[in-house]
Amino acid sequence: MKVLLLQDVEKLGKKFEVKDVADGHAQNHLIPEGLVKPATKEALEWAEMQKELQEKVAEESLVKFQEMAAQLDDMEVQLSMKVGDEGQLFEAVNTQKIADRLKEMGYAVKKSQIKLEEPLKEIGEFPVKLSFEHNLEAEIKIIITEESK
Repeated sequence: MKVLLLQDVEKLGKKFEVKDVADGHAQNHLIPEGLVKPATKEALEWAEMQKELQEKVAEESLVKFQEMAAQLDDMEVQLSMKVGDEGQLFEAVNTQKIADRLKEMGYAVKKSQIKLEEPLKEIGEFPVKLSFEHNLEAEIKIIITEESK
């Protein structure tokens, strides 16, 4: 029986591929679990439309992330923090603080996209990498200054 895969199925194939499987396997396992449907003309047309839609969404996503990465690359991000008498920060600057500051600046960057080996604990300038989908990257400069009293 020829079937259309509705999702990736281990040891069988990828989503939207047409495969030939045993009738019993399809009827008793694959179809009831919603993994496949019979490869009718209508199902194949539907799959083609879904593929085109997914490609269009992926393309739009790529353009969006390319634009964001280009805007953020080499950007300076200022953070004013409370500082002790000896120049130490009262609280470290972590990925959440950087993501919040970028959000305030109008950029929707998730903290998981910010690559920071360890929290920043002193005043100064620090390069920080951002990793986006589609293997896109940008590097921003975090500038930590003393909060005015």
